Amino acid sequence: MDFIKLTQDGYIGTITLDNPKKLNALSHGLVTAVIDSLQQLEKAEARVVILRAHSGAKVWSAGHDVGELPEGGRDPLGWDDPLRHLVRTIETCRMPVIAMIEGGVWGGAVETVLACDIVIAAPDATFAVTPARLGVPYNVSGMMTFMSAASLRVVKELAFTAAPISAERAERIGMINHVVAPEAIEEFTREMATTIANNAPLSIAVMKEQLRVLAGAKPVSPRGFEKVQGLRRIVYDSHDYHEGIRAFKEKRRPVFTGK
Repeated sequence: MDFIKLTQDGYIGTITLDNPKKLNALSHGLVTAVIDSLQQLEKAEARVVILRAHSGAKVWSAGHDVGELPEGGRDPLGWDDPLRHLVRTIETCRMPVIAMIEGGVWGGAVETVLACDIVIAAPDATFAVTPARLGVPYNVSGMMTFMSAASLRVVKELAFTAAPISAERAERIGMINHVVAPEAIEEFTREMATTIANNAPLSIAVMKEQLRVLAGAKPVSPRGFEKVQGLRRIVYDSHDYHEGIRAFKEKRRPVFTGK
């Protein structure tokens, strides 16, 4: 299958991101392949899924394929954005999804990882939320994903600085579950997946859905939601948004003016 490799061993499915030339960027094609694979595994009665890159990868995923983002006049990360579909599929599928991370995780890929149920990372893994580098406004549901994984102060630091944090720090602040040495991470992840697969699948599926609903039970008034959406429009209609996208495509440093 293009973009990914899919395998299943008993009740354990493995989806391996397999587009290294594009640093496993979350293009429409790659996202569609992952979603299709999750649906296939669900039909095949898998009980747990491992989402990973190839062993020893320097970049787990570079996040959004910036080349696919509109240059202006349209919400770049709206409800129908491919990443939104991927995150919703991970969150709502009955199978627990374990993210096994080696290398850098950038931009929207961080949200994808945090949408997974369990995150296991190698010591060299890093996580960087990068929209501010491109002048891109992040969407509301994505911000909620970050706020469910870390404290508000940590989310602000990640969003405002766009600087990477280490796996060790991410584990310490509760963003991820475990940091495991590279030579042991596959076995450790597999053992956890086996433990989950040997438990009652219906019980796990129900608890996963309960936790998803409860985690999202944060009241926002219609007026407040509209305000947040309106603030995003200020960004994607701005000069800085155009500049950020153009600079990325032209492989140069953007010059932001705040307008």
